[in-house]
Amino acid sequence: MTKQDFCQLGREVIETELEAIQNLLNRIDDQFTKACEYLLQCQGRIVVIGMGKSGHIGNKIAATLASTGSPAFFVHPAEANHGDIGMITRQDTVLVISNSGNTSEILTLLPIIKRLGVPLIALTGNPKSTLAKQANAHLNISVTQEACPLNLAPTASTTAALVMGDALAIALLKVKGITKEDFALSHPGGQLGRQLLLRIHDIMHTGEAIPNVKENTLLLQALLEMTQKSLGMTAITNNNEEVMGVFTDGDLRRTLDLNINIQQTTISDVMTKHCMTVKSDMLAAEALKLMESKKIGGLLVVDENNKLVGALNFQDLLRAGVM
Repeated sequence: MTKQDFCQLGREVIETELEAIQNLLNRIDDQFTKACEYLLQCQGRIVVIGMGKSGHIGNKIAATLASTGSPAFFVHPAEANHGDIGMITRQDTVLVISNSGNTSEILTLLPIIKRLGVPLIALTGNPKSTLAKQANAHLNISVTQEACPLNLAPTASTTAALVMGDALAIALLKVKGITKEDFALSHPGGQLGRQLLLRIHDIMHTGEAIPNVKENTLLLQALLEMTQKSLGMTAITNNNEEVMGVFTDGDLRRTLDLNINIQQTTISDVMTKHCMTVKSDMLAAEALKLMESKKIGGLLVVDENNKLVGALNFQDLLRAGVM
């Protein structure tokens, strides 16, 4: 066995599974439309059921449905036969995955599902199976062969089931008009969620943590304030706490080049006037774009009266996971 042999074996597996996926294109038909309509009309939750490898695929499909705007959860058929069938209500829709369509643990659940009167959608590799015949909508996920050389291990068949599940979930997402913001609500801990939900007021420094000095403060004292607060800048405000300017590390370098006496110069003489400020309800991701476009390392946050309420820098955005 050579490295080339391994590569050839890998390619053969992928080619087999590609063929299985390609064959699904001809099965996006009236039954697929009917399945989507049942799922779209579901007033409760989509209950996904599958045994063995189909169960693992079912778990993934349920997770994809739930995260794309179609509430769903997975129920193991063996557990369902011992009480978990009670999780299914008359407002739900059941989605069952079984390659053979005759899995015994699933067939024993069919009378209960029928008694509840809930729609039953089946994904099987056998259109003539018991499950396929009793389903309100049947999606054919059969494959000509598994990628396993013994034609035994579920490989191409599970891939086909997963792809069909994705097709259902994304079709529903598009019809429901789910937006990025809606998607983010289901993923508050992910990067997308942080980009679309996190706002400046969630991460900005407030109160005593804001570097801030008055207009008549000596440059030396302003530098001490910058050092203590460690944001690479300080705000300059008047007696009403209105922002009059900012002084940054960059301003300091330019000031030192002028040989200015830091013990005699007031901060108002060297500050940057009319500095960039933002409101606290701005998205953190928008603040990042603003800082990048203006090539600045920090922002002062003000209220509607231009009064200082917060400050943040690149490090704050980095720690928040926005970058």
